[in-house]
This record gives sequence, structure tokens and C-alpha cells, in this order.
Amino acid sequence: MSPPAEAAGARPLGSSAMRIDLHTHSDRSDGTESPSVLVHRAVADGIDVLAITDHDTTDSWPEAASAAEATGLTLVRGIEVSCRFAGYGVHLLAYLPDDTYPPLRDELRRILDGRNSRLPATLERLRAIGIEIDVDDVRRVAGNTAAMGRPHVADALVDLGVVSTRTHAFDAYLGPRGPAYVNRYAADLVMMIRTITEAGGVSVAAHPWASRHNHSALDAAGFEALRDAGLVGIEVDHEDHDAETRETLRGIAKELDLVVTGSSDHHGAGKRDHDLGCNVTAPGELERLLDLAAQSSQASGRRTPEVLNAR
Repeated sequence: MSPPAEAAGARPLGSSAMRIDLHTHSDRSDGTESPSVLVHRAVADGIDVLAITDHDTTDSWPEAASAAEATGLTLVRGIEVSCRFAGYGVHLLAYLPDDTYPPLRDELRRILDGRNSRLPATLERLRAIGIEIDVDDVRRVAGNTAAMGRPHVADALVDLGVVSTRTHAFDAYLGPRGPAYVNRYAADLVMMIRTITEAGGVSVAAHPWASRHNHSALDAAGFEALRDAGLVGIEVDHEDHDAETRETLRGIAKELDLVVTGSSDHHGAGKRDHDLGCNVTAPGELERLLDLAAQSSQASGRRTPEVLNAR
């Protein structure tokens, strides 16, 4: 695929007209587009800065970097890490860490192993309620993912005609209240924030008040404790946050001097109403995030990823 013409007109970092999307997924986790296709789509859609943040893996980074270099898109490499806080699941966006840092690499492997080990139990529970599905059905739709998880089971259920969408699959079977839900390993949130900092990166709480998560511990005091552990930002503008939620979270971020980000959480065809750029990060907030990442990199002494095509 040749670079789209739009790349030549990319806006420089700091421009007030920039469109910045800091949370997307490729088919290396539960998105449906390859890293290169995702980069080209972002350019075609007028995105200036893109972060690919696949779940618990950096497998997309090399291909995404090659595509970004070819198109001129500014690429921020990241990860969305599965964590647990106060007994509940929380997602953490890690930006620009050294992914060879052994504690980070080992913890991501534990999380991916937990995803893979959950699959047989999930399929067994689905069969127990009369749904004929096996691992080959999941593998057929999973593509190049680093680990097969619930989104891929959901896609298999769609493919088999059991449900109409991923959302339907989660609501009916795979969500925490569903008959096929199986718990799995997730990293301790505070420990992971510190590990990301030690790896020279920075961390942002992903869609913390989404309705699918229990966020009772993520009140102002909870965020203050996380900030003291090294958290630098909150993903405020997200499709799973209504206007009132966004306003409250923005107030907490301001009070605690945390970066405010916005993003699509794009998954390609895997998640509806999460088109690239449907929510964006303000250029000034991106500058703050990148400045903090540079400080973290310098303090850690780690060889961290550069922001590709930063102008």
C-alpha cells in the first residue's frame, strides 16, 4: 500500500489543528486491522498523532513503526495493560516504556498466559449451556493476536451465528455477570505503574469510569494515591464516559495536576461507534505527556522508544 497523499500535509506537533488519538488496537490484540493498515487508515482519516496500545503486548510496534515512517504519521508506541485495583479490573495505558525491561516483559507474559489459560474454561462453560464452540472456531477469527481472549471468543460466537455483535456476546455470555465468565490473572495496578516508570515510560488510567468497570475505589482519593505512585494522566474523553463523567474526571485531573487525554479506543470492525478520532487529546496535553515521558526515560536510564516523525 502506498502512503496516502494526506501524509504530506501532516500538521506539526503543537499545532492547535492537530488530531491526536492515543488509544487504538490492532489485530495483535483484539482489533481487526493489522498495524500497518491501522496507520494508513489513521492518515486517511486525518489523524496526525496515533498511539497503538494493544492489550498486554508490544507485538504491533515494529510493523506500526515501519508504516509510520512510510506515511509520516507521528506514532506514539504504547500498551494497554490489564490490572487489578481494590479487587476490580482496571486498564492502564503505558506510553513509551522500554519493553525489554525484564520486570515489565515478564509481567506482560504472565498476563498473556492468563488470557490463554482462561480460554479452555470459557469454551467449556459455553458448551455446558448448549453452545457448540471449540478452540478452532476461535482460532479461525483470531488472526495474528498475541493471545486469544474474550473478544476473539465473542467474534467466534458472531461467526457461528449465536450472537449478532461482540457487545451482544459480552452482555449475554462473556461479561462479569455472564454464564461463561472466567476470572484471570491481572497485574497489581500500583506495582504496574511503578514498573512502567522504572521502564522509562508513563502511565495513564484508561476509561476509568466506564460502566463495565467497578470504579468505586477510583475516586479523587484513589487517583491521588495512584498519582503518588507515578500515574501521570487520566483518559477523560472516551465513548464510555458521558458528559457528566467527563466533567467530573476533568475536575479531578485538574486538582491533581494530571494530564487529560482523549481517544477513540478504536478496534476496527470489532467495536462499534469507536471511529478513529471520535475523541482526541489536546495538543498541549500531548506535549505535557511527552515531556513527562522524556523525564521518565532520562531518570530510568532505559533505552525507550522515540516518538516517530515528531516534528
